[in-house]
Amino acid sequence: MSEIPETAGDVVWQSSPPGSIYDYIRVASFSIGPDGLIEQWSVRAEEQFGLAASAVIGRDPVEAFMPCELRPRGHLRVAEILDGKEWTGVVPFRLPSAEGGERPEGLAELYVMPSRTATDERAALCIVVDVRALRGIETDLAASQAIFGQSPYGFLLFGTDLTVLRANQRFATVFGGAPEEHRGHTVHDYLSRPEAERMSAALRRVLDTGESVTDLQIVGAAPGGTDRRHWSINLYRVHSGTGHPIGVAGLGIDVTRRHNAAREAADARRNLALLNEAGARMGNSLDLETTARELLDISVPGFCDLASVDLYQSLLAGGEPAPGQADGRGELRRVAVASAVPEGRLAGASGASGAPRGEGNAEEEQDGEGEVGVGDLHRYPFHSPYARALRTARVHTVPGADGSLVHTTLAVPMVAHDTVVGLVRFARAKGSEPFGERDRALATELASRAAVCIDNARLYRREHERALILQRSLLPPGDPEAAGLDIACRYLPGSAESEVGGDWFDVIELPGHRTALVIGDVMGRGLRAAVAMGELRTAVRTLALLDLEPAEVLSHLDEIARGLGAPGGTQQAPRVSHKSRDADLSEVYLATCVYAVYDPVSRRCTFANAGHLPPVLVEPGDDPGAPAMLLDVPPGLPLGVGGEPFEEVEVELPEGALLALYTDGLVESRDHPLDEGLNAFRKTLTDPDRPLEDVCDQVLGSLDTRHGEDDIALLLARIQGLPADAVGDWRLPREPRSVGRARELARAQLLAWDLDGLVDTTELLVSELVTNALRYGDGEIRLRLLRDRTLVCEVWDAGLVQPRRRRARDTDEGGRGLQLVGLLSAAWGARRTPRGKTVWFELALPDGESGPVELTEEQILSMF
Repeated sequence: MSEIPETAGDVVWQSSPPGSIYDYIRVASFSIGPDGLIEQWSVRAEEQFGLAASAVIGRDPVEAFMPCELRPRGHLRVAEILDGKEWTGVVPFRLPSAEGGERPEGLAELYVMPSRTATDERAALCIVVDVRALRGIETDLAASQAIFGQSPYGFLLFGTDLTVLRANQRFATVFGGAPEEHRGHTVHDYLSRPEAERMSAALRRVLDTGESVTDLQIVGAAPGGTDRRHWSINLYRVHSGTGHPIGVAGLGIDVTRRHNAAREAADARRNLALLNEAGARMGNSLDLETTARELLDISVPGFCDLASVDLYQSLLAGGEPAPGQADGRGELRRVAVASAVPEGRLAGASGASGAPRGEGNAEEEQDGEGEVGVGDLHRYPFHSPYARALRTARVHTVPGADGSLVHTTLAVPMVAHDTVVGLVRFARAKGSEPFGERDRALATELASRAAVCIDNARLYRREHERALILQRSLLPPGDPEAAGLDIACRYLPGSAESEVGGDWFDVIELPGHRTALVIGDVMGRGLRAAVAMGELRTAVRTLALLDLEPAEVLSHLDEIARGLGAPGGTQQAPRVSHKSRDADLSEVYLATCVYAVYDPVSRRCTFANAGHLPPVLVEPGDDPGAPAMLLDVPPGLPLGVGGEPFEEVEVELPEGALLALYTDGLVESRDHPLDEGLNAFRKTLTDPDRPLEDVCDQVLGSLDTRHGEDDIALLLARIQGLPADAVGDWRLPREPRSVGRARELARAQLLAWDLDGLVDTTELLVSELVTNALRYGDGEIRLRLLRDRTLVCEVWDAGLVQPRRRRARDTDEGGRGLQLVGLLSAAWGARRTPRGKTVWFELALPDGESGPVELTEEQILSMF
């Protein structure tokens, strides 16, 4: 029995709990009487020796248990004990078996204490312990002590109240003090509150359920230290011999190195993943802003919490580095911003986004920013870390300001081909790990890759803009206008990258309010085809100004095309073998072309075709839904082939008809033959009364053009002839009085048109042209006045001699008529006709503010 004092003077008696030390060491007792025989035999002795009390009481213990050779000494010891002497020792014994033999010998540790009977006779009380059980306990204790005390890991034993019962030396070495000084402490004495609560919850769970916890990750710092340590904790419940829980054992292993190594490995894998993603995503679009956004999409939040990209404005415009760029003070444009933190908190993030501050404040000089939005222009102060990064082309680390959301910012210059193109800034908010050397290296690599992509995009944009300028310069500007025609057009280059191609169209104003409509297709794509197209278009315009017939224009254009690919631009020799000619043709720019001249007075159009697709005509009044008509214009050979003349076809076009000129990219593709494309195109042109812009959109939206395979050009013209009251046409006999008659007719017509301000000038110029026709021409004279956007006067005769403007001598009485025409008219010229020639001049219509044209003194003197 054990007694536990509760209060002073009060003792509570209770039984020892099961599983006490006595259960383990197997203590037994018996007594020897004055006669040296066993008097009492305990129940524990029965269990230990395997003999009932009835079998041993009254027997000599020496004779009963000891081997024969030890019995003499045993009797002497018993006699000494009965004489009052205590004795302790180890005694071997052997016990009879149930079969009549003897069991193997055992060892008993015997403690004999003299005693007296009620009659004052000497006796003895014997305490017996099984030596084998005792040695096992000693071994277990030694092993436990070795594990607990000599373990290289921290070891704690918590009681059921979760206080420390025992700590080993390793734990004390880490957390200070002697092992016994930690008795009674709790986990809150060693860990921060969040980690201590996690640890306490785990201890309670283990104690309640008996389920062990392995590899519980705990983060903290040793007392007096600042280094973050990582421990792996293993917890298991400790039981008594009967299975009763008596506490929780905890084994802690410092895994900081392993954690750091794992974190570095994870960082390395993350960095490789970011670089792989950067290589796969960035630079595919060849767009500056898109590439910058792709960089930030990769970086936030995988690498940082906030980021922005600034690019030099001069480089964005496609120019060379601007003054101040070399020292980091050049003007930059913010092209992209990304954030993984709430937008409302960005205002407090120094260096995260913002506009440039002034240079007067030291803190502002360090940062250099406030609020800068995407697309805003700004400059960094010269002494700011961002300007230094741009100036030195090296990464600079910028700590966050006090009270700022940002912990650290990396200012990383974007360097491509030894040129700094901008700055990318990676920032981490407080609570995130600071940037390390690996992070600096990764930031540099990301910025470098983005810089190369951005520089490529910049170069592409510059070349692309130059190509667009070239293309636009080769096509009619805006919506072309022509007398007697309503025009709409579309151009789609086949190359989406360069947006230039070899298809072209043109609308050229000719004398007499006539219009030349041109459409062509250089065989090939891209910039080379565009250059060839430009040369041919320039040649067409030059030939058109000569006012040649369409077939003549194509013949001259064919000769020019054959010379474009030859060395020095010379024509190919006509006498060559077929083999060498095929080789030379590879260097010749082959092209197809339709050249048409429309006269709004007669509404007649003359076509000539060089291997191009036939024009399409939709006449008004046709059945709704009926397909358009293909004009029968002889195709001829493409330009650059040569050897065959071109034919002309003259077609009278009805008022309100729709004429369509187009290139093969609109009606032909790999999957659809030409006939199918032509039929589909004709079916889309069924309503000539619709607005032309709508018709263009319908054509491009309805046809399966497979745009991207070839260039597409479409030119639509609605026929609107000059009204009869806008034309004055007279024939004059070949006699001197026709000069005065011409003046009278011109005056009357201009007054009828309310063009009083042009009467005097027109009379004078008409008189000069009719006089020249009488003097130098042949046959009947024809005078025609046309009023549209300008006033045109034409004088026709049958003479073939073209008028030539010359400077008259001071003594000449005449020869100054054409000089006068050139000075007073907006334009003048002469052209051949099938029966002679036509001399014409053009006057601008008065706008209500300008008066009649008057010659200055210098202009008058220039004629002499």
